[in-house]
Amino acid sequence: MPLTVGTAGHIDHGKTTLVEALTGKNTDRLPQERERGISIDLGYAPLDLPGGRRVSLIDVPGHERFVRTMVAGATGIDLFLLVIDAAEGARPQTHEHLAILRLLGVDRGVVAVTKADAVDEETLELALDEARELVPDADVVAVSAKLGTGLDELRAALGRAAEATEHRARFEATRLWVDRVFTLKGVGTVATGTLWSGSIGGGDSLRIEPAGRAVRVRSVQVHDAAVERAEAGQRVAVNLPAVERAELRRGDVLVEPGHFPTSYRLDVALEELGEIPAAVKVHLGTADVAARVVRSGRYAQLRLAEPVVAARGDRVILRTTTTVGGGVVLDPSPRRALDPQRLAFLETGEPAAIVGALVHAPVAEAALQARGLLTPSELAAGLATLPSAGGFHFSESWLQDVDTRVRERLAERAAESPLDPGVPLGELLPPEPWAPAVLARLDIERRDGRAFLPGAAASLGDRADAAAALEAELATAGTAKVEDRELAGFLESAGRLKRLGDGVVASTELYDRGVEAIRGLAPITIASFRDALGISRRHAQLLLERYDADGLTRRVGDERVLRRAGRDPQRM
Repeated sequence: MPLTVGTAGHIDHGKTTLVEALTGKNTDRLPQERERGISIDLGYAPLDLPGGRRVSLIDVPGHERFVRTMVAGATGIDLFLLVIDAAEGARPQTHEHLAILRLLGVDRGVVAVTKADAVDEETLELALDEARELVPDADVVAVSAKLGTGLDELRAALGRAAEATEHRARFEATRLWVDRVFTLKGVGTVATGTLWSGSIGGGDSLRIEPAGRAVRVRSVQVHDAAVERAEAGQRVAVNLPAVERAELRRGDVLVEPGHFPTSYRLDVALEELGEIPAAVKVHLGTADVAARVVRSGRYAQLRLAEPVVAARGDRVILRTTTTVGGGVVLDPSPRRALDPQRLAFLETGEPAAIVGALVHAPVAEAALQARGLLTPSELAAGLATLPSAGGFHFSESWLQDVDTRVRERLAERAAESPLDPGVPLGELLPPEPWAPAVLARLDIERRDGRAFLPGAAASLGDRADAAAALEAELATAGTAKVEDRELAGFLESAGRLKRLGDGVVASTELYDRGVEAIRGLAPITIASFRDALGISRRHAQLLLERYDADGLTRRVGDERVLRRAGRDPQRM
């Protein structure tokens, strides 16, 4: 697994000289700016360790004026190399650097007491003792970059630390924090940074966040060497065609789409070094953003002046003129209200339990993944415990609530309209993409595009007397005028009458006699049909129009001709 080692400490010339001696790289090859002889930016170089292992080395500025830049370089490292001047010992910024490393969760590394050749033996021993007391769990090595003494021992110590360390990548999706942007003639814009997670290769489609700009990767290098894919933990240079240098800056992040939210708020669990004021600078990745702190005990919501990209488990540093604390991101895109109980659950809950708390109404897996709370594998394991339909996941309680409400509505419909107890399927649920799939999970019957309670059927109920009276009238007169359209529809569906136009209904006996009559008429006219059945002209017209609608006849001028279905009783 590739690893990144970050140097820290208060000295500049001695630290940079040590980097040169360790890596065999001249400082001129490191992308490092200088101001009055002081390193003010980040330097990078590969470092070969015993056993053939190669790690990336980030040389961060040691001067107290540039702790902000030190934080940007330290956020992506796995190991530290703390450099202390043998003559000066630990300085205030040394302690601050070490505190920042601890807040970032970087607890494994090596201490180099440099310039060992410039002090006497007693002073060197005092410096070594101080370093061991300062970082009791780290190897402490005395070195002289000038004479080359102790360098092999230092590489060996770094090798042991590297063997005991794994790159901390919770998320499999690609995320690269940009710490440097420049343009090369004939190449275009190049962005460099430590690859926090995932991998990057030529042809990959990524997004520049928080701007939301889609980009394509042309090529990738690791330590000036072209590679097909760079892996998490490596120092990476990415060539981005069609991107202007001004479109990228330190603090931006290249991400795989759909995995990390962009937000103006972060919910965090705090770790305090001192009093945390209401206004701070939040350092996350290579970004630093002004924020207001809204607290409730050890939990806080950081309300940011600019949006950032984060994921659950990310670590932030909080600074004013000095480092006042840090925190672990619990929700990278929360609602504005601070909910300590919810944050306590997010801090301690198992992934499956977190998924259960997140999901109620239907939601797609991609939408959950984009919240940055769980890795894809964690999310998949959690979602496996929930019901789903059509690619949407929801809680069992939500499904039960919906089923109960739907059954209650169908029961009300059956009570209010026993003749037509069904409800159109499209009216049962909101017009959402998940509705058709969820309908299939409900305990209902579906018939002809309508939903019914299981076993429900249309019935006359208190209209039975009206139905009997209507049927008696039809038996006598053959036709009748009906105001109750719902009753007429029910009786027709039961095969007990035929509906004509204008609210007129006909008995099935009259309808069948009319069919026999038109087969013997030539031509079929309203008058001839009226005389054949002995009914009024208006009712004859309405009955013929029903035959037209049923496909038995076709009107041609003032006459009608039989269709095939009208001629053949088997087709009726």
